[in-house]
Amino acid sequence: MSVDMVININKNNNNINKNKRGNGNKRKSKDEKVELKTPLKLEDIRKLRCGDVVYISGEVITARDKAHMRFLEYIKDGRELPITLNRAVIYHCGPIVKKNGDWKVISAGPTTSARMNYFTPKILEKVECMAIIGKGGMNQEVVKALKGKGVYLAYTGGAGALSALKIRKVKGVYWQDLGMAEAIWVFEVEKFGPCIVGIDSHGNNLYEKIADEAEKRYKKLVESGLSLL
Repeated sequence: MSVDMVININKNNNNINKNKRGNGNKRKSKDEKVELKTPLKLEDIRKLRCGDVVYISGEVITARDKAHMRFLEYIKDGRELPITLNRAVIYHCGPIVKKNGDWKVISAGPTTSARMNYFTPKILEKVECMAIIGKGGMNQEVVKALKGKGVYLAYTGGAGALSALKIRKVKGVYWQDLGMAEAIWVFEVEKFGPCIVGIDSHGNNLYEKIADEAEKRYKKLVESGLSLL
């Protein structure tokens, strides 16, 4: 499901963003944009709700299937990771990067997050808080694991060149033996987005809400069509 669909349905469905917020966490407007800065703060993560528009400034760390697998291997063996996962933003992305003196990011669009479903809950056990950027959403096990400590941010697929414009520089690259797409890249970004909170730290899942809403609308269409027969 595309982020554009999420945005359009979110605008037409006033119920998506009507969850109650705690004292001091109320927004001036439901359309207000949020800027998250790294390292993340747990209180900022817990303020977010499904449907919120978020921009990231600071460090973003890319990681795909093989990097996630190696994360768990290192954690199991008690080995030190080259990056800090705690309070980090992990981006499900396999960038295209060119080196001409310094590294230059050509494209950095999101990859399908479902491939990281198996690894993510185990990684979340080891952190205080985390944000994940990707596309397509994640399964119920990840929704549960994000509760109280993390959010999933949906980013538009097919906009790799556009996203590269928000990357100020490459701060580091690790595990290049995995290949360009699977290596860990540490990007310095400024107002990277827009991202949509697809899964919040309170167990709410925008993908699930939209699927339910779509099913209701589909049933109404079918019923109205049958009534014309």
